[in-house]
Amino acid sequence: MIDPEPHATKIAGEIKDFDPTKYIERKEVRRTDRFTQFAMAAADLAVSHSGIDFSKTDRERIGVIVSSGIGGMTTFENQFENFLKSGPRRVSPFFIPMLIPDISAGRISIRHDLKGINHCTVTACASASHAIGESFNAIRENRAVAMLTGGSEAPITRMGVAGFNAAKAISTRNDEPEKASRPFDANRDGFVMSEGGAVLLLEELEHAKARNAQIYAEICGAGFTGDAYHITAPSEDGNGAARAMKIAIQQAGLTVEDIDYVNAHGTSTPPNDRIETLAIKTVFGEHAYNLHVSSTKSMIGHMLGASGAAEAIATVLCIKNHMIHPTINYETPDPDCDLNYVPNKAIEKTVRAAISNSFGFGGHNASLVFKSFTE
Repeated sequence: MIDPEPHATKIAGEIKDFDPTKYIERKEVRRTDRFTQFAMAAADLAVSHSGIDFSKTDRERIGVIVSSGIGGMTTFENQFENFLKSGPRRVSPFFIPMLIPDISAGRISIRHDLKGINHCTVTACASASHAIGESFNAIRENRAVAMLTGGSEAPITRMGVAGFNAAKAISTRNDEPEKASRPFDANRDGFVMSEGGAVLLLEELEHAKARNAQIYAEICGAGFTGDAYHITAPSEDGNGAARAMKIAIQQAGLTVEDIDYVNAHGTSTPPNDRIETLAIKTVFGEHAYNLHVSSTKSMIGHMLGASGAAEAIATVLCIKNHMIHPTINYETPDPDCDLNYVPNKAIEKTVRAAISNSFGFGGHNASLVFKSFTE
């Protein structure tokens, strides 16, 4: 997508076969940023897979909360280049509506004629988990009967790569791209930035049962906290992350011993993995060593504002399929990361309940708890 030559990092998780015209009219493709195209495609797939018929439901009771950490970065760069070359008259009238992070939620609501809650959470790499948690709370509080929720991101741009390189957040293991994302490994050197979208349909239980929906799992808790510590680094004692997990477990009405699996934020950055491990041990005590912990990012990279949604889906599928995916590229143990990270191979395991963590620049922490559904 971009010339990697000027950048220290020359690798990324691109989606090379994505054809937006399968989901959006060709004219509208030109008027949407790539992150919105991902979101609209993911929402279409979620609606189709769920089998829900919106015409049989009060559309004012169905909402959309779809996040993005950054929004239309490609659009901004291209339009600013037009501005510099040719002046303000060459800036597209669609520049602003293509750029703003909330436009995905707006377009999804228009496409499916959904007139309930509609907004966007922007909390960096915790954005999608906040979106899902807020959607969960909307249904619990009877403000909606169903919510399309998740996130999307398209950050592989000139400035996107340059910015994360400057922050020393992304891997420079250019000669071994397949091994670059290595959460919890002693030789980790940053995350692999990737792109994509992920959307779930959350639904009030009786509403789902009334239409004989296939229920994959139950979301039962959400915890949100702030570190109040640093703009990019997590608090050294993991306090913010630990409190988010505790709140989510408490809201779910579970004990720490009820949790079998943690889908870690697991970025592959040296401080995050160490501090998330510390936070897990703070919350779970000795039970931390009974947990299975794995990082989805080890295999698909870090989709920033979309990652929480992709990881929520992965967590739900672990529960549904009795199978926990691994943390790949785990080769050299780090003494500060001493939990069971499901190294390199998936395992069969009954997961009664699981927690999915997301943490973002600015000290934003979001944890979601899911459990197996039983009548």
